[in-house]
Parts: sequence; C-alpha cells; structure tokens
Amino acid sequence: MTDATDDGADRPASDGPTPTPGIHHVTCVAGDPQRNLDFWVETLGLRLVKRSINQDDPGTYHFFYGDAEGTPGTSMTFFPWTDLPEGEVGSGQVSRTAFRVPEGSLDYWEERFDERGVDYDAREERFGETVVPFRDPDGLPVELVAVEIPDDDPTTAWTAHVPESAAIRGFHSVTLWIDEPERTERLLRTMGLTEVESEADASTDGDRTRFAAGGPVGKYVDVVEVDRRGRSGRGTVHHVAFQTPTDDDQSGMRDAVASMGLRPTQQIDRHWFRSVYFREFAGVLFELATADPGYASDEPLDALGERLVLPGRFKERRDEIESGLADVTVPRADGEFAANRAD
Repeated sequence: MTDATDDGADRPASDGPTPTPGIHHVTCVAGDPQRNLDFWVETLGLRLVKRSINQDDPGTYHFFYGDAEGTPGTSMTFFPWTDLPEGEVGSGQVSRTAFRVPEGSLDYWEERFDERGVDYDAREERFGETVVPFRDPDGLPVELVAVEIPDDDPTTAWTAHVPESAAIRGFHSVTLWIDEPERTERLLRTMGLTEVESEADASTDGDRTRFAAGGPVGKYVDVVEVDRRGRSGRGTVHHVAFQTPTDDDQSGMRDAVASMGLRPTQQIDRHWFRSVYFREFAGVLFELATADPGYASDEPLDALGERLVLPGRFKERRDEIESGLADVTVPRADGEFAANRAD
C-alpha cells in the first residue's frame, strides 16, 4: 500500500504540483504515556493540543503537542506503545527532528536540561545556525535550533511552563538518513523543495544537503547519506507529514508522487486533517496532510487537550476504549492536572 517500486522511478510528474510549504507534523514512537506527557508538556513547554487514540490501533493513545493554537508546522505527535522494544536510528528513517527557538535562548535551555536531567550534547554550528542536540526519555533524537523569530511569524508561543523568550516555535527541520539519496532528493524537488547548500555532517563524516520549502515554519529537510541499519521501536520517528493545505493541493501532489513510481494511498480522513501516505524510495514513511479542519474543530481553543477526544466511529466505543487506556494526567503550571476521562 505504501511501498515504492522502480517502475517509472526516473519519470518526473507531467505537471508540477503546488509546492509544499513545509512540514505539517512529525509522529514518533514512545513508551510510557505519562513519562511522555511530563517531558513534552512540562520540560519542553509544548501544549497538548489533542489527546486522542491511534485510529489504526485504538487501544493506544495518540498525543499531539504543538504551539498555543496547534498551528500546522508545530505538531509533534506520539504513539506510546509500552510493549515495544527500544528502536535504533538508521538508514531509511528520520534521524533527527529539530525545533526553532528564539535567538539567545540556548543558555536557558541548557540550564533547564541540567536542572531536569535531560541528556544533551554540546552545541554544534550547522549552516550558520547554532544547534543543541538532545534526547527525550525514550532516546528520541531531537534538536533545538536558535533562529530569529519574525514579528509576523504564524506560530503562537505557549507559555504555561516556558517563557515566551525561549518557547519552542514549531519545526525547523527533519534530517533523513538515506543510503542512496539521489532519488529521494529528486522526490523532494518534485514536492517543491529547493536544494540550498551542503556541508560536512559532524555525526556521520558524510555530507549533509539541505533542501528548503517556501513556508515560514518547518521549511527544511536535510539529507545525509548513511548506510547503517536501524530498527523501528521506542525512540524513533514513525513518519513525517508535509503540508498540502487543500484537497486540490494534496491530489496534485499525490499524482506527482505516483508518476515517479511510488504508491501513495487514497485519501484517509484523520478527523483533524486528511492524509495520504507513501514510502519514499529509501523507505521513510511520508504523509501529505491538509490544513483543515484543524485541532480546534472539535474543541474550544482554550480547552485543547483537556479531554480524551474520540473521532468519528470511535465515539460509540468510549467506555470500551477508555477502560483499556492507562490513566494519565497532564502537567499544569499551577501543579494541578487534567485527568484523562471525558466529561
């Protein structure tokens, strides 16, 4: 359903699709759901904008973290599968997910990481920007990149746990580890990204090539040639979703992807966006996601993440589904917590 084939792999799309503005969301695999909530809400200061279930595995939570409004390009999501073994990052995976933070805030973050026992590395300089690599409690590789946040930036800082001067402001980039990058790079060009520069990659001794989309958030995809094998599990990325804001945008991108010999799914309604999935040539799972209807379509903006939301057909199974989920609480700045039950 989402496999790639070599048939027509060198054939470009007849008409270029509307370029993607950049990353929509990144979905990862976690372990303990409470530990995941504590870290991403309290330590990193993101807002839990949706508390739901994995629609393909309704016995598992699906947590969505983002900015104050759940703006496209800010949402890191997790499937906490407690029984999965730890994964290992390797070729054919998103190896790093990077977030934007305001210039001058990295001292704050390193002090916060020291206070909270977060595993992080020394700063790196990459394409003229300063990067702090770190890992979440499941070992997921993450980065903070210090950038200038413009006055007209579309994101809205969430300041319940972290001051606005340091708050995460959506995605900066993802890094793809690819064993044979040429076809993946051509796919990125077809999707509307432009190769902007290359430099040596400190972690692999290879080259890192940066591609840029046209949007203001989550605009970069870095490609690094790596042949080491990895495995899926806790602490790895499940898939990366790119913005195709409208259904027409998505349909055009789907056709362009299919013309390259890849095998995208039909559109799937994910309640807060509509999705198409496919594996690119090296095996990374890509998603195309619409902007609408958004996370505030079924909850008031000021109450996002306050309750367990069951979309569509799952509403009739609330008692059954809730009985199989672990009780969790969402950290509050005032020390109070929101429980996982519905009203």
